[in-house]
Amino acid sequence: MRVTRLLVPLLIAAAVPVLQAADLHRNPQHLQPRDVFDLEWADSPAVSPDGRQIVYQRNHFDIMKDRRRSHLWLLSADGSSHRPLTSGQAGDGPASWSPQGDRIAWVSGRDGSSQIWMRWMDTGQTAVISQLTESPGNLAWSPDGKWLAFTMRVPADTRPLAQLPRKPAGAEWAPEVRVIDSLTYRADGGGYIRPGHSHVFVLAAEGGTPRQVTRGNFQHRGAPAWSPDGKSLYVSTNYHEDWQHQQQESEIYRIDVATGQATALTSRAGPDRSPAVSPDGRQIAYLGYDDRKLGHHVTKLYLLDLASGRSTALAESFEYSIDNVAWDRDGRGLFVGYDRHGKGHIGWISARGGEVQSLVDDLGGTSMGRPYTGGRFHVGNGRIAYTRGTEYRPSDIAVFERGRPARVLTDLNTDVLGSKRLGKVEEFRVKSSADGLDIQAWIVTPPDFDPSKKYPLLLEIHGGPHSAYGPQFAPETQLYASAGYVVVYVNPRGSTSYGQAFADHIHHNYPSHDYDDLITSVDAVIARGYIDSERLYVTGGSGGGVLTAWIVGHTDRFRAAVVAKPVINWTSFVLTADFSPMFVNYWFPMKPWEPGAQEHYWRRSPLAYVGNVSTPTMLITGEEDYRTPISETEQFYQALQLRRVETAMVRIPGASHGINARPSHMLAQVLNTLAWFERYKPESGKGD
Repeated sequence: MRVTRLLVPLLIAAAVPVLQAADLHRNPQHLQPRDVFDLEWADSPAVSPDGRQIVYQRNHFDIMKDRRRSHLWLLSADGSSHRPLTSGQAGDGPASWSPQGDRIAWVSGRDGSSQIWMRWMDTGQTAVISQLTESPGNLAWSPDGKWLAFTMRVPADTRPLAQLPRKPAGAEWAPEVRVIDSLTYRADGGGYIRPGHSHVFVLAAEGGTPRQVTRGNFQHRGAPAWSPDGKSLYVSTNYHEDWQHQQQESEIYRIDVATGQATALTSRAGPDRSPAVSPDGRQIAYLGYDDRKLGHHVTKLYLLDLASGRSTALAESFEYSIDNVAWDRDGRGLFVGYDRHGKGHIGWISARGGEVQSLVDDLGGTSMGRPYTGGRFHVGNGRIAYTRGTEYRPSDIAVFERGRPARVLTDLNTDVLGSKRLGKVEEFRVKSSADGLDIQAWIVTPPDFDPSKKYPLLLEIHGGPHSAYGPQFAPETQLYASAGYVVVYVNPRGSTSYGQAFADHIHHNYPSHDYDDLITSVDAVIARGYIDSERLYVTGGSGGGVLTAWIVGHTDRFRAAVVAKPVINWTSFVLTADFSPMFVNYWFPMKPWEPGAQEHYWRRSPLAYVGNVSTPTMLITGEEDYRTPISETEQFYQALQLRRVETAMVRIPGASHGINARPSHMLAQVLNTLAWFERYKPESGKGD
């Protein structure tokens, strides 16, 4: 039975009893909220040209500054000689080896501004080699090791629309107004965009003054790739005059380093990006797809023959998006990264075509928060270094060579997690009650789980919606499990890593039967017999926040819900989100003001079903979230208040859409969620 609800006008996070949630973590052998600050994870490995050494980013949380930090570490490919290259308060990396292997270059902000740093491997000497006024990125060495190419913002030459009278000396006037005239004017995590464009530069590896290579009011994104003779750079950009309205569009261009002259090498509707030049310089591998205005496109691998100008798709029938590509050392094939059924893979495909061969299936572990897929790899002299993730550890560095099993070289978290009893992660599959579609999901049981007892169930829903969870270590799900909850997380229809058809189920149809996929998964876990059906809870962030708000508008089975950074009203969302051109053109069949559009937008909006909500619902959003602006949260909160549904709104000052960018914010979300659920547990629950 459901408890009778009274209106509780909670206006701020302080009204939620956080200490009650913290009290749940009493067993020191279970993961504690404080332990999150001690976690480390590897990222962005780079193998030396001779394959003997690996430099990588070693990440951690700075408990005193409440920030993520990254420093560079070096180790031999056999796992020996593991030592730091950098230290301090600033973040470093990723690093890039010179073609000769005698130097490492990276970007760091350690002296208060982002600059290019260099380390000479023979002496260990380290120095900054640039004096830049903007932040550089995407470093790429020339083949002879004499130059570094990179991208950097060039401020636009702007003038005020109107000039105020001269301010008297010592007067304190209001800040100047901000005049905006671009289509995309703010970016989540970056704030309001300063007028300017990203361009390609080259800088002598010995230091000096950078030279701008590209020009014009266009954006050049991603790492440039050098031709073997060092005379050209291959870049991805969109040189159409209306590029702001074609933000998914790009081509591969050859840029003459001396003159800046650009020559288009591809020409189709759709993005072409990530150029990688073959060892003999005759071909370019790149990623892209034919743009069909779908919410999600499977990214394909292409080879461009430079002599003929003809492009060929490799493994055209391959069902999984390729995210990264690197040539093998003899140019006979390519290594590719992709996700398949929630797991990260590194594969190989012949340059002549054929099937993708999976080499490793444990790529991942770099998402510190929830169990998202994602990882990095790099190839050097036939050796692959990659980030290896598991259900019970964040990413470590592993290496793989043909003919030998993969070897894990680091062990970054045994000091923290080795003595902990973590929740067990178990995969299961169900057939959706909507149409029998096969759905993959996972259970995380409490550390001292006893199947003869009854436990509360917490459904945790991923965002995107075109993204994927997998069997990865996640502080948030493990903290929920250590608090005594059986955590269920699902890849409902629309999730990536299952092919184009699976993603297309929610094209112009989200939310819809993804709701059924989630509820079917919950029912399957309840059927196992160890769930107290009176203690069901639900939460999710971003796209998961959409589905959580949708769930409470369509069922009252859950005792309480926490809706994090949601979309509540699709009309207001597509006109206020930072990626407005993407959302309005790809997620909907028409723009919201066109005839007949409002029925479509409103039918898919959780706000349309707020009249059905009786579940106590808390909302959590960063006050500087520009992806799903906090005005979405405020609409749902106010509607629930007006309907006298128990609700609270947790506003996180300074946080963007990526709430867990700061560890204290991650813990604030987890602990406030647990406190809200504890508030609405049955008074005579069948506890364990």
